[in-house]
Amino acid sequence: MPKAYWVAHVDVADPAAYEAYRTANAEPFAKYGAKFLIRGGAGEVMEGQAKARHVVIEFTDYETAMACYQSPEYQAAKALRDPVSQGDLVIVEGYGE
Repeated sequence: MPKAYWVAHVDVADPAAYEAYRTANAEPFAKYGAKFLIRGGAGEVMEGQAKARHVVIEFTDYETAMACYQSPEYQAAKALRDPVSQGDLVIVEGYGE
């Protein structure tokens, strides 16, 4: 069964308030076995446009990735993130794994 990934691109308007989201998302990410492959870090836009922050999170499979996003724990964390950032998030199944 292929792994699945959250691929997010985010602009953070209030970094101090965003820390509350990062603290809150630790619980659901641990519960659903999330593994950060990219979390911020240096990057250079080579084509098109992108937001400032890039995140890729690996899950064991698509169903687990979806369950994490839909969980009450993650939705509570997301409520902290929404007022202080703008982002795009795609949940995608891996290839050939």
